[in-house]
Amino acid sequence: MMRRLFPAPLLSLALVALWLLLNNSLSLGQWLMALLLGWLVPWLTHSLRPTPVRFSHPLVALRLFFQVGRDVIVWNWRVLLGTLAPAAKVPQGGFVVVPLDLRDPNGLAVLAAIMCVIPGTIWSELALDRSALLVHMFDLEDAQTEIELIKHRYERPLMEIFE
Repeated sequence: MMRRLFPAPLLSLALVALWLLLNNSLSLGQWLMALLLGWLVPWLTHSLRPTPVRFSHPLVALRLFFQVGRDVIVWNWRVLLGTLAPAAKVPQGGFVVVPLDLRDPNGLAVLAAIMCVIPGTIWSELALDRSALLVHMFDLEDAQTEIELIKHRYERPLMEIFE
């Protein structure tokens, strides 16, 4: 019964806190509006969430977080140097097809976010059966190396965390 009324209690608490913070007021009206939104939004959007998140191995998640942060910095420099390079040395971009072993929808959503936050990479398309991912790379030197990098650096940790 409680799960039916509050399908995502942490999301409800976060929405209440965010509403109060953004409105910079603790008046009764703001509290009532925050509580209403904190209850109504998760309840109305419950069917939009694909599966419950089963999050395990927090140390792997922390290591992945720092790896992505490092890659963002490195790829920012690579993209900067590539855009400033003379015409003869401009990086050649291209598409790679990455075969996927990851099947969890939450893990795939995180992988999509990672691929879009790292400069020079774009998640372009996911196969209908979720078996392959099409990624565009700004600087594609060796497709097989890039595929192995994506699978080793991002997919494997996400499988440990979500599957």
